[in-house]
Amino acid sequence: MAPPDSHHVDGDDQTGGGDLVARLPGMPSQVARARELVTAALGRDHPLYDDVALLTSELATNAILHTKSGAGGSFTVSVASSATAVRVFVADGGSEEPPCVCRTSTQATSGRGLPLIEALSHRWGFIREAGSTTVWFECLKERVPACLAVQPS
Repeated sequence: MAPPDSHHVDGDDQTGGGDLVARLPGMPSQVARARELVTAALGRDHPLYDDVALLTSELATNAILHTKSGAGGSFTVSVASSATAVRVFVADGGSEEPPCVCRTSTQATSGRGLPLIEALSHRWGFIREAGSTTVWFECLKERVPACLAVQPS
């Protein structure tokens, strides 16, 4: 998948005022701080909040468990929102292998993060350069045309 050109969401010249970036230590306790960044950027009432918070937690966890960020490094979380979409970027310290949407057995206790991102996001991808990896995803607000909305009887 081609990477987005910038942290601004495609099709919108203005962001939703929810663009935030934080550099966090590569420790497990920082997954909660990554979710707090989503809360600060979107608010809990945002229609995409639950999915974005979950997927951000998955990427932060992957950065800590599977990259150099978790060995005394750090990772960066960026949340960009607009009227129609939310995009999250997690940049980590890099690893030997690129991110993999590996299918795991039903008994496995890990390995479901990227399949979740693939299932719940509109699109996602990763960029590997200069020894680091940035994994990103985008969630869209679906709009139902007024003529299709259910009218009360």
